[in-house]
Amino acid sequence: MTADISSRRIGALILSVLALVLTIAGLWWVLARDTSPNLLDRRAEVAERGAAVMPFDLDKTTHSFQPVADGGQQTVTAHNPTDIEQIRLIREHLTSETAKFTAGDFGDPATIHGDRMPGLADLRAGAARITVRYEELPDGARLFYTTNEPPLVSALHQWFEAQSSDHGTGDHGN
Repeated sequence: MTADISSRRIGALILSVLALVLTIAGLWWVLARDTSPNLLDRRAEVAERGAAVMPFDLDKTTHSFQPVADGGQQTVTAHNPTDIEQIRLIREHLTSETAKFTAGDFGDPATIHGDRMPGLADLRAGAARITVRYEELPDGARLFYTTNEPPLVSALHQWFEAQSSDHGTGDHGN
């Protein structure tokens, strides 16, 4: 009789542990998904703000952020390499952003992504120690951000990741 009670208790305990594990796994799966309504709303808000700040058509361009050992690269290209208007708008915008970023003015990205984006405060404070260089590409333009200060490299990487995350694919565009 004692063995039957012990067996039932062990069986009940195993079922309880199994139910707990399945519940935790289910919660993790729901929380880990990247398609929650709040996140989708956030991405729609970012796209709307981006369209107000960036003169080129976000649906006709790709905007990517690539961290590198000494900073990062931000590239914007037209999907159609013969779309002269989009290419002109990309180049004008990134030329303007180069001057602003060099002066510590990160207002455009802050308008799109929020004033508390990761890395932003450090980039503003350390702007004089970051080199921002513009490069024209056949289908757009690229900015190179370089610094020899590891905390600023980290801030650039955080800033890039925040922008990529907000756009949802690591890049903006197709």
